Amino acid sequence: MKVVVLMGGRSAEREISLRTGEAILKALKELGCEAIALDLEENLCERLREIKPDKVFIALHGPYGEDGRVQGLLDILGIPYVGSGVLGSALAMDKDFTKKILRFHQIPTPDWVAVRRGEEVSWNHFPAVVKPADQGSSIGLFVVNDRKELETAIEKLWSITQKVLVEEFIKGRDITVAILKDEALPPIEIKPQKGIYDYESKYTKGMSQYEFLEDETLARELQELALRSHRALELKDLSRVDFRVSDEGKPFVLEINTIPGMTELSLFPMACRKKGIDFKRMISMLIS
Repeated sequence: MKVVVLMGGRSAEREISLRTGEAILKALKELGCEAIALDLEENLCERLREIKPDKVFIALHGPYGEDGRVQGLLDILGIPYVGSGVLGSALAMDKDFTKKILRFHQIPTPDWVAVRRGEEVSWNHFPAVVKPADQGSSIGLFVVNDRKELETAIEKLWSITQKVLVEEFIKGRDITVAILKDEALPPIEIKPQKGIYDYESKYTKGMSQYEFLEDETLARELQELALRSHRALELKDLSRVDFRVSDEGKPFVLEINTIPGMTELSLFPMACRKKGIDFKRMISMLIS
């Protein structure tokens, strides 16, 4: 099988995408595939026509790769790819629309408002979480404690987004559930040293600890909610659903990642290993 791995891209997550792509390339070659790396360049269409891949493995995180745009391009070219289609990718990338769909399906998610440039911010509950509606890897994530901090955080985010989310802060635990081929994998609790799971905590070795849940009742509840969320957005092949579980034990879905990281610190392959699926088998399942 000839597989193109799309990696790099133009988003703030470029470096993580390159690391994800290298891991996928290595596994594909070990599986006997002809694996070719491509970046998101202007001649991408011409290169894909020259190579004529059997499938594309999209390892592009963030805008252009995870938001439906490159999926639409591949659909037009008639090239199959791993992962969700245009609609699911676009919906999951926009946290505002994700939460609207979750709320419609009665899946718990923290209260929020979406703010666009020039709009008045209607929010008076603190602490609160402020983040871009369309970025991943916790880029531009702030926890604010008053109105002044809120306005400062929003102003900083206009350089990277057109829409900001202001969200209820849930005091509790960070837990994530990976979905592989419509099966929910064992939930992982994330314990960042600095108390907030931001970009540094995600990608700096030793900055966070990870533990699989021992509470089987909570684990089953989170797996069920993760699958419901995955299906509500009509996702395909893989995703990772991020939760905040309150101190009272109530789970809230924060967001859904359609192209989870595949680096040495990434949670998706960690959950697969717990299920007895090594990295190479995971990649084989995704391209099959």
